[in-house]
Amino acid sequence: MSKNKRQRLEVDSKELSAIVERTRGTLGVEDFTKLKAALDTLAFLTAELQAKGASIARLRKLLFGAPTEKTRAVLEEAEKKPPGGPEAKQEQKARRPGHGRNGATAYTGAARQKVRHATLQAGDACQGCLKGKVYPLEEPAVLVRVTGMAPLAATVWECERLRCNLCGEVYTAAAPEGVGTQKYDESASAMTGLLKYGTGLPFHRIEKLQEGLGVPLPASTQWELVKEAAQKLQPAFEELINEAAQADVLHNDDTTMKVLDLSKEQLQAAAADAEEAEQGRTGVYTSGIIATTAERAIALFFTGRQHAGENLADVLKRRAAQLKAPVQMSDALAANTSGDFKSILANCLTHARRGFVDVVNDFPEECRFVLETLKQVYRTDALAKEQRLTAVERLALHQRESGPRMKQLEDWLAEQLTERKVEPNSGLGAAIKYMRKHWQKLTLFLREPGAPLDNNVCERALKKAILHRKNALFYRSERGARVGDTFMSLIHTVELCDGNPFDYLVALLRHHEHVAEEPARWLPWNYRQALDELRASTTP
Repeated sequence: MSKNKRQRLEVDSKELSAIVERTRGTLGVEDFTKLKAALDTLAFLTAELQAKGASIARLRKLLFGAPTEKTRAVLEEAEKKPPGGPEAKQEQKARRPGHGRNGATAYTGAARQKVRHATLQAGDACQGCLKGKVYPLEEPAVLVRVTGMAPLAATVWECERLRCNLCGEVYTAAAPEGVGTQKYDESASAMTGLLKYGTGLPFHRIEKLQEGLGVPLPASTQWELVKEAAQKLQPAFEELINEAAQADVLHNDDTTMKVLDLSKEQLQAAAADAEEAEQGRTGVYTSGIIATTAERAIALFFTGRQHAGENLADVLKRRAAQLKAPVQMSDALAANTSGDFKSILANCLTHARRGFVDVVNDFPEECRFVLETLKQVYRTDALAKEQRLTAVERLALHQRESGPRMKQLEDWLAEQLTERKVEPNSGLGAAIKYMRKHWQKLTLFLREPGAPLDNNVCERALKKAILHRKNALFYRSERGARVGDTFMSLIHTVELCDGNPFDYLVALLRHHEHVAEEPARWLPWNYRQALDELRASTTP
């Protein structure tokens, strides 16, 4: 036998588990836990490969996700056509020069200065024809200039000191009005929180950036700033929870998170009794809840041992008793409904659709029918948003246009299995069975006003937590997780309201006493009015 030829060894997964279990006494607790996690991952991938005959491309998609799931891109890939057909080329040609660039109106946070003409003003004679008179146009010519600056800047005030040569008394110049006595302004806390929890920059990266800019800001100082700021922001966060509890529609989902203090408890539990640890709750999660009404959307984040359904139950405990049960949108995982609460449950149509996207290469014609049907349903929903229809008007539109399409799809799904056109255990069969099993919850938008099609808004919100997990890797403690949840909730809610998160955080921190007294007046959609009233009351 050649030395380069490797012998294939068949090993059962149960036999592997037994081998790993025998290493418990030899390896340390942490090493044993890592080895067991690696074995579980191998078992999962092996099962996926055996059950679905996954190719390398599919395995890559399972691990890293697809770059896009748009119907056109998915079907083009299935048919092995080059991306961008004639329609895409025509659309590209029709784009005007400068398409995709930000116009001047996009710079809402920029300082604006009006520039008068050097030699002319309204009513002057025209310098060209010498007969007419010039008048101002409504739209000025616009120039945008973007300059760079440090995230956190500093000013050193050098106050002059004078000393008497006889008695030795020292006289120090007073600092300019408004400088204050605190080293770190509220805006420094707001910017640090925004960089850390809004954009996912870890403390040590911010420290390195500021050090290079000549304004040092140690990681430990950053933590102290955001910790103290979170206490001042807490009343606004609690009021957001109260407002979210009254919403008509609530989306929820969760993602895994790592909290070092809780991870230590898991390791101790694994060392004490592995079987008991597996049966108990050992995972840590960040739950995302998006509450939507006709006027606004609110984002909430909660990190800990509870699943998304249990966190949603805690929120709904604050719901007014006279209100009817809200619509709850989530995927079909039991963790999203594990709490004790009442809701009208809707399931995510995107999750059901993804089952067909995954097998489109193997069943192109069958999947084309499903994907094209759902594409028309989404177009109808986009039309309702574009026309700003009320929930009742949107329901009528879907019943009129999407109802027949979904009925045709329902009949097609039943036909594939009852007439044995599809193998039930194949990838397509599994996608069909999933959609049929959850059909009533997937089509709630045809019966309940305001019911959404999917849970995409919540999954997008959870990307903030995922970005933090990817860059910072973990929270050190449960307290750190609560600080992160507070900042993320406020920041993302402002973004959903098309506001400026930095301005909002600064306003809350500078007026935290007023926020604590009346938090309902300091929410992202009405805090500017509270600021105006406060300025008016203090102006002499």
